[in-house]
Amino acid sequence: MAETTLTAGQDRERSGIDDKYKWNLADIYPDLGAWRRAKDAIVRELPRLREQQGKLGSSAQVLADALENASRIDKEISRLAVYAGTLADQDTREAGPQGMQQEMQQLGADFKAQTSYMEPELLRVGLDRLEEFIAAEPRLHTYAFYLHDIARRATHTLSDHEEKILADAMPLAASGHNVYNILANADFPYPTITLSDGRTARVDPSGYAELRTLPNRADRENAMSTFFRALGSFSRTFGTMMNANVQRTAFYAKTRRYGSHLEAALDGPNIPVSVYMRLIDGINRWLPSFHRYLQLRRKMMKISDSLRYHDLYAPLVAEARLLFSPEEAQREILESMQPLGKDYREVVARSFNERWIDFFPSTGKRSGAYSEGGAYDVHPYMLLNYLGQYNDVSTLAHELGHTMHSYYSNTTQPYALANYPTFVAEVASTFNEALLIDRVLRNTTDAATRLSLLGSFLENVKATLFRQTQFAEFELRMHQMAERGEPITGEALSTLYLDITRKYYGHEDEVCIVDEYVRHEWSYVPHFYIGFYVFQYATSFTAAETLSEKVLAGDQAARTRYLTFLGAGTSKYPIELLKDAGVDMATDEPLDFTMRKMNRVMDEIEESLEA
Repeated sequence: MAETTLTAGQDRERSGIDDKYKWNLADIYPDLGAWRRAKDAIVRELPRLREQQGKLGSSAQVLADALENASRIDKEISRLAVYAGTLADQDTREAGPQGMQQEMQQLGADFKAQTSYMEPELLRVGLDRLEEFIAAEPRLHTYAFYLHDIARRATHTLSDHEEKILADAMPLAASGHNVYNILANADFPYPTITLSDGRTARVDPSGYAELRTLPNRADRENAMSTFFRALGSFSRTFGTMMNANVQRTAFYAKTRRYGSHLEAALDGPNIPVSVYMRLIDGINRWLPSFHRYLQLRRKMMKISDSLRYHDLYAPLVAEARLLFSPEEAQREILESMQPLGKDYREVVARSFNERWIDFFPSTGKRSGAYSEGGAYDVHPYMLLNYLGQYNDVSTLAHELGHTMHSYYSNTTQPYALANYPTFVAEVASTFNEALLIDRVLRNTTDAATRLSLLGSFLENVKATLFRQTQFAEFELRMHQMAERGEPITGEALSTLYLDITRKYYGHEDEVCIVDEYVRHEWSYVPHFYIGFYVFQYATSFTAAETLSEKVLAGDQAARTRYLTFLGAGTSKYPIELLKDAGVDMATDEPLDFTMRKMNRVMDEIEESLEA
């Protein structure tokens, strides 16, 4: 495999990256001027959204006109926001794109304010009258699910005036996340360390992600301790930002008369609170299997003393450190997608050839990875910070899963039904990861490489199932602290995080030693600013493992159900969408299936090590 030219922590200017590795935002708008003209046109249209106020119950035609107009404007706002957000993420130091994002937050709030009368008014019209309208006006069939959902959420819908106040507060409510984004990606004084070979490396999020995988144990410990302690020196600031975020959640939950922050977050997609709690309880029940994995990791790494937290990202098999150029990664992924058919693979190839992807890290670029499908009439966009390791190939496959989910939904459903629920959002991504590792394993004969790949599966279980549930438990207890009126400070959150992390990793039993500096890890996780999001990585992982097993076994009906699921958008509630695909998330079956598979993989590794 070819090694990428980027080294850990290296400053790399965007201008030095070949265009073929950068996304082409001109597909959304040809230039900033076109974006500005489109935005100004929408601003002029917003006041007209109030023209149907007081008339929604007058006829089916009037209601259809109002909903179609609101949907059209919402679609254009989403397109504008994608352009502003992706442009800003290219270089978070640039003030202009950051200002554009702020404009879009305000425009989104203005749109919500102008349409805030709709749901209270539709509740006054009543479900019986709305049913008559749906039967009489074909255009309303698109909005039938939405109209029925309004009736379901009636208890938590406020008056016209109160709904407008909540909408007007949206830009203020986003302050904690906005400040975090700038501090973490643009302004934070990330340190530089000297490695054992004399090289220096900057320990920013992208650099840390690579440095923690280095084969030299002292280098890993140096990188991790330096990174987390640097974050800890800003503990008060991170705590204040997180408190602002938690108080936002508290404000909306109380105002809408929910019993808890969690209930408020899950009611929108109609997910039972029991699903969240079942996941946490189930993972705690399966912690012995996780500890078995940690003990196996220690054995595979040939560590003579205790496994430590800074050992968790190093290659399990040092001599099998796989490296892939972007082109090699693309070929592997295309081959792995064969079970999903020709049409699926052709769209994946388009994403590679038509510059839907921004590959490499560069100075000021947003860390991490994502897929953005909000430009409904264009195509999805993917941001990566690609370093060439197998994990990066897996991340590409992961984000392509999101992209294909968006593509199928956007091309199958009208805009009003295209934005699939967050609860199912991670199914397609982890499904693709399962296809990738199956393909690579089937074509690997070298024993060390096979061990490494089996270890990668276990790493995915660790990172997506156990780690994200650990995050979910931390987030739940953080919000419960706020509900009890306890202070949300950096110190309090760090203490809570360390306690939970040590429980998960068996610190007291010396399964894995979690050093004191790990207490600051929570402060660099951006997902905590998106209320109760992370648990869905874990639930989606178990759903994807269950569904992909059937497709890989050649079950054509399972493949058809899965592709139908990708195009279903928001046509049903997420629990029902997954039931249609073939998995029931209200039971223990998906988690137990995944854990049995994890234990089978560990059995194979142990047998190989003993051979």
